[in-house]
Amino acid sequence: MIVVSDATPIISFLKINRLDILGKLFGEVLLPEAVYEELTLNQFFLEEAEQVKSCEFFKRVSVSNNNAVGMLMRITGLDLGESEAIIYSDENKSDLLIVDEVRARRVATSMKLRITGTIGVLIAANENGLLNKDEALACAEILRLSKRHISETLLNSFVENLK
Repeated sequence: MIVVSDATPIISFLKINRLDILGKLFGEVLLPEAVYEELTLNQFFLEEAEQVKSCEFFKRVSVSNNNAVGMLMRITGLDLGESEAIIYSDENKSDLLIVDEVRARRVATSMKLRITGTIGVLIAANENGLLNKDEALACAEILRLSKRHISETLLNSFVENLK
C-alpha cells in the first residue's frame, strides 16, 4: 500500500504523541522532500524534528516532475509541501493521501486521489483496535485545545463513527 502524507497530519499526530498509529496502520508513510523538510528543519521544534527523523516507518521521497509542482502551486495557491504530496501521489498512483488542509483536499479529490485526514486516521485506528473510543476522543480534544481546526460537523461525524 502506497501512503503519502502532507505535514499537517504528521504535526497533529506529534501533538497527540501518537506517531506510532501511522506506522501501525500503514507500515510505511512516504514524505515528499518539502514535507520532510517542513517537519525537520524548523529550529523551534527540534524535539519534534528528531521524532520524525527517528521514525522508521517514514520514508523520504522525491517528486519526479518539479514543473508540475510549480504549476500546481501557481494555479491553486497551495504550499510546496501540499503540492509535492499531491503530485507525488498522482505520479505514483498512491492508495491514500493523508492531508488536512481544505483547499489541498479539494484539489486532490478533483484529481481523483483517495484522501483521508487526521480525523479519518483516528477513526481507522479506532476501527482497527489501536485506540478505544475514550482514547480517540481524548486525541480529538488535545487537537482542539492545541488550535488544530476541527469543524463541528467533522467532530460530530467523528464521534458517531467511533466504536
